[in-house]
Amino acid sequence: MPANFVYAGLIPLILPAHASFTFLKRNPVDTCLSCYSKSFAGEQRFAYQLDELGQFYRGYEALMESLRHVLPPECFLEVDYENVVDDLEGEAKRLIAFVDMPWDEACLNFHKTRRVVRTASINQVRQPIYSTSKGRWRRHATHLGPLLAALGIAVESGSTTE
Repeated sequence: MPANFVYAGLIPLILPAHASFTFLKRNPVDTCLSCYSKSFAGEQRFAYQLDELGQFYRGYEALMESLRHVLPPECFLEVDYENVVDDLEGEAKRLIAFVDMPWDEACLNFHKTRRVVRTASINQVRQPIYSTSKGRWRRHATHLGPLLAALGIAVESGSTTE
Protein backbone atom coordinates (compact mmCIF):
# COMPACT_ATOMS: atom_id res chain seq x y z
CA MET A 1 0.00 0.00 0.00
CA PRO A 2 1.32 3.45 -0.82
CA ALA A 3 1.23 4.71 2.77
CA ASN A 4 3.23 1.81 4.23
CA PHE A 5 6.43 3.86 4.02
CA VAL A 6 5.41 5.69 7.20
CA TYR A 7 6.53 2.59 9.11
CA ALA A 8 9.99 2.54 7.51
CA GLY A 9 11.62 4.34 10.43
CA LEU A 10 10.13 1.90 12.95
CA ILE A 11 11.11 -1.31 11.17
CA PRO A 12 14.81 -1.10 12.17
CA LEU A 13 13.72 -0.97 15.82
CA ILE A 14 12.08 -4.41 15.67
CA LEU A 15 14.52 -6.24 13.38
CA PRO A 16 18.03 -7.47 14.10
CA ALA A 17 20.86 -4.98 13.69
CA HIS A 18 22.03 -6.68 10.50
CA ALA A 19 18.66 -6.38 8.73
CA SER A 20 18.81 -5.03 5.17
CA PHE A 21 16.52 -2.42 3.65
CA THR A 22 15.89 -1.63 0.03
CA PHE A 23 14.44 1.62 -1.22
CA LEU A 24 12.97 1.42 -4.71
CA LYS A 25 12.96 4.87 -6.29
CA ARG A 26 10.91 5.78 -9.34
CA ASN A 27 10.18 8.97 -11.19
CA PRO A 28 7.92 10.88 -8.78
CA VAL A 29 5.30 11.78 -11.38
CA ASP A 30 5.12 8.21 -12.70
CA THR A 31 4.77 6.98 -9.13
CA CYS A 32 1.96 9.41 -8.36
CA LEU A 33 0.16 8.75 -11.65
CA SER A 34 0.29 5.04 -10.90
CA CYS A 35 -1.28 5.64 -7.48
CA TYR A 36 -3.87 7.99 -8.96
CA SER A 37 -4.96 5.38 -11.49
CA LYS A 38 -5.51 2.59 -8.92
CA SER A 39 -8.50 1.87 -6.74
CA PHE A 40 -6.93 1.04 -3.38
CA ALA A 41 -8.60 -0.67 -0.48
CA GLY A 42 -8.40 1.10 2.86
CA GLU A 43 -7.44 4.63 3.76
CA GLN A 44 -5.55 5.93 0.72
CA ARG A 45 -7.65 9.04 0.11
CA PHE A 46 -4.58 11.15 -0.70
CA ALA A 47 -4.21 9.12 -3.91
CA TYR A 48 -7.33 10.57 -5.55
CA GLN A 49 -6.62 14.29 -5.54
CA LEU A 50 -3.60 15.35 -7.56
CA ASP A 51 -2.39 18.19 -5.35
CA GLU A 52 -2.73 16.12 -2.17
CA LEU A 53 -0.97 13.23 -3.87
CA GLY A 54 1.96 15.51 -4.73
CA GLN A 55 2.14 16.83 -1.17
CA PHE A 56 1.99 13.31 0.22
CA TYR A 57 4.82 12.28 -2.10
CA ARG A 58 6.94 15.19 -0.87
CA GLY A 59 6.47 13.91 2.68
CA TYR A 60 7.53 10.47 1.53
CA GLU A 61 10.68 11.92 -0.06
CA ALA A 62 11.53 13.78 3.14
CA LEU A 63 11.17 10.67 5.28
CA MET A 64 13.26 8.56 2.91
CA GLU A 65 15.95 11.26 2.82
CA SER A 66 16.14 11.19 6.62
CA LEU A 67 16.45 7.39 6.59
CA ARG A 68 19.42 7.68 4.22
CA HIS A 69 21.20 9.54 7.01
CA VAL A 70 20.00 7.38 9.91
CA LEU A 71 20.44 3.86 8.56
CA PRO A 72 23.98 2.56 8.15
CA PRO A 73 24.94 2.55 4.44
CA GLU A 74 25.78 -1.15 4.55
CA CYS A 75 22.16 -2.03 5.36
CA PHE A 76 20.42 0.40 3.00
CA LEU A 77 20.29 -0.13 -0.78
CA GLU A 78 18.68 2.26 -3.22
CA VAL A 79 17.35 0.75 -6.43
CA ASP A 80 16.14 2.82 -9.38
CA TYR A 81 12.97 1.49 -11.00
CA GLU A 82 14.12 2.82 -14.35
CA ASN A 83 17.43 0.93 -14.00
CA VAL A 84 15.53 -2.27 -13.23
CA VAL A 85 13.48 -1.80 -16.39
CA ASP A 86 16.64 -1.20 -18.43
CA ASP A 87 18.78 -3.93 -16.83
CA LEU A 88 16.72 -6.44 -14.85
CA GLU A 89 19.47 -9.01 -14.53
CA GLY A 90 22.13 -6.56 -13.38
CA GLU A 91 19.86 -4.91 -10.81
CA ALA A 92 18.46 -8.25 -9.60
CA LYS A 93 21.99 -9.59 -9.07
CA ARG A 94 22.94 -6.42 -7.20
CA LEU A 95 19.92 -6.79 -4.91
CA ILE A 96 20.47 -10.50 -4.29
CA ALA A 97 24.14 -9.84 -3.47
CA PHE A 98 23.13 -7.06 -1.10
CA VAL A 99 20.89 -9.38 0.93
CA ASP A 100 23.61 -12.04 0.83
CA MET A 101 21.53 -14.70 -0.90
CA PRO A 102 22.60 -17.09 -3.64
CA TRP A 103 21.68 -16.13 -7.18
CA ASP A 104 18.77 -18.02 -8.73
CA GLU A 105 17.74 -17.65 -12.38
CA ALA A 106 14.12 -17.72 -11.19
CA CYS A 107 14.66 -14.08 -10.19
CA LEU A 108 14.47 -13.23 -13.88
CA ASN A 109 11.29 -15.28 -14.36
CA PHE A 110 9.30 -13.87 -11.44
CA HIS A 111 6.26 -13.55 -13.69
CA LYS A 112 5.99 -17.34 -14.00
CA THR A 113 5.31 -17.90 -10.31
CA ARG A 114 1.97 -19.42 -9.37
CA ARG A 115 1.96 -18.00 -5.85
CA VAL A 116 -0.95 -15.89 -4.69
CA VAL A 117 -0.47 -12.18 -5.38
CA ARG A 118 -2.44 -9.65 -3.36
CA THR A 119 -1.52 -6.27 -4.73
CA ALA A 120 -3.03 -3.63 -6.97
CA SER A 121 -0.23 -4.49 -9.39
CA ILE A 122 -1.27 -8.11 -9.90
CA ASN A 123 -1.38 -7.73 -13.69
CA GLN A 124 2.19 -6.45 -13.78
CA VAL A 125 3.43 -9.26 -11.53
CA ARG A 126 2.18 -11.83 -14.02
CA GLN A 127 4.14 -10.47 -16.99
CA PRO A 128 7.82 -9.83 -17.75
CA ILE A 129 9.33 -6.41 -17.12
CA TYR A 130 8.09 -3.86 -19.64
CA SER A 131 9.05 -0.26 -20.34
CA THR A 132 5.70 1.35 -21.19
CA SER A 133 5.26 2.73 -17.65
CA LYS A 134 8.62 4.49 -17.76
CA GLY A 135 7.86 8.14 -18.49
CA ARG A 136 4.15 7.34 -18.86
CA TRP A 137 3.18 10.56 -17.13
CA ARG A 138 4.43 12.69 -20.03
CA ARG A 139 1.51 11.55 -22.19
CA HIS A 140 -0.82 12.95 -19.52
CA ALA A 141 1.17 16.06 -18.53
CA THR A 142 -1.51 18.53 -19.66
CA HIS A 143 -3.92 16.98 -17.13
CA LEU A 144 -1.48 16.79 -14.23
CA GLY A 145 -1.03 20.50 -13.42
CA PRO A 146 -1.91 20.29 -9.70
CA LEU A 147 0.36 17.27 -9.22
CA LEU A 148 3.27 18.82 -11.10
CA ALA A 149 2.90 22.04 -9.12
CA ALA A 150 2.83 20.16 -5.81
CA LEU A 151 5.98 18.27 -6.84
CA GLY A 152 7.70 21.47 -7.94
CA ILE A 153 7.93 20.43 -11.59
CA ALA A 154 7.51 23.29 -14.05
CA VAL A 155 5.53 22.80 -17.25
CA GLU A 156 6.60 25.11 -20.05
CA SER A 157 4.70 25.24 -23.35
CA GLY A 158 3.91 21.54 -23.54
CA SER A 159 7.22 20.29 -22.15
CA THR A 160 8.42 19.85 -18.61
CA THR A 161 11.55 20.70 -16.73
CA GLU A 162 12.50 18.54 -13.77
